[in-house]
Amino acid sequence: MKHKRILITGGAGFVGSSLAVALRRAAPDSHIICLDNLKRRGSELILARLREAGVEFVHGDIRQAQDLEQVKPVDLMIECSAEPSVGAGYGGSPDYLLQTNLIGAVNCLEYLRRFGGDLLFISSSRVYPITPLRALPLELSGERLEIGPAAAGQGWSAAGISEAFPMAGHRSLYGATKLSAELLIAEYAHMYGMRAVVNRCGVLAGPWQMGKVDQGFMVLWVARHIYQGKLSYNGFGGRGEQVRDVLHVDDLFDLLTLQMENMDKYAGEMFNVGGGRGHSVSLRELTSLCERCTGQKIEIGSVPETNIFDVPYYITNNERITAASGWAPRRSVEQTVRDIAEWLSKNKNALAPILAA
Repeated sequence: MKHKRILITGGAGFVGSSLAVALRRAAPDSHIICLDNLKRRGSELILARLREAGVEFVHGDIRQAQDLEQVKPVDLMIECSAEPSVGAGYGGSPDYLLQTNLIGAVNCLEYLRRFGGDLLFISSSRVYPITPLRALPLELSGERLEIGPAAAGQGWSAAGISEAFPMAGHRSLYGATKLSAELLIAEYAHMYGMRAVVNRCGVLAGPWQMGKVDQGFMVLWVARHIYQGKLSYNGFGGRGEQVRDVLHVDDLFDLLTLQMENMDKYAGEMFNVGGGRGHSVSLRELTSLCERCTGQKIEIGSVPETNIFDVPYYITNNERITAASGWAPRRSVEQTVRDIAEWLSKNKNALAPILAA
């Protein structure tokens, strides 16, 4: 590993901690540091995981520049910190969202400008605007919505959404903060010679995610089956036909290691990164997978009304990142479900207060 001292912000979250443990395993000579404000429920379980892996933890908040400064210089920052809910700010104050995702990003960039170091930024597919995504010509195919094989337009086709998708329109405050951070990264890279890569990720999933309705639905779905909790198909008629692609966090790690090893090649680039069409699932299909993998069946309710920020379909077109790196996701949606189910079963009692409700 070329980077010997690596800081992961949001390091007690699902993505940050998963990357930290994997990095520690792959590069035992590197010093891995996780910084997190421990706001998310379940962080206490993550801390034990980091400690057992030999990862250093620093209690800090990217909203406070001095908390970053205490870490001292690093060779690489993997920026995973965020208020991750696309529903943040709806019906309430957006202050925490803006302070964390926007001001926090500025503080991270200033830290790197002052002390040096490369940047891998975990962005989001939610930077793409909601109205054009809702206008895609979707058709029902079995238990899922699809774009027909012959249909295509600017930045979209049956292969998914590419980096060329039109950007005009609203995208939620969450999406706006991630896009704003991307723009700031491009300016800092140009002005200060910073090597930075932006990865616009779709749905990320795997063990150690404390799933909720608006963030981590894969874990939520498996957990409800294991704990025999309540679930419902929400929005778009309440039929569960909406589709997302799913990227196992270990597949993301595989890509990031490629980028770390050749930062000169990837610096200044932005890539869509997700499971792609071959690793996509509707909620109805996910229910069947959960039943098969857990041996449990539950009744699923129906809520026809659609949240203002929701979209019926998003699949990542990975063609650009695959052409640049040779990377492609390898772990199937079913493997992701099985990995989650195994983790939940092994930690059923400890996770019950968080995921059984």
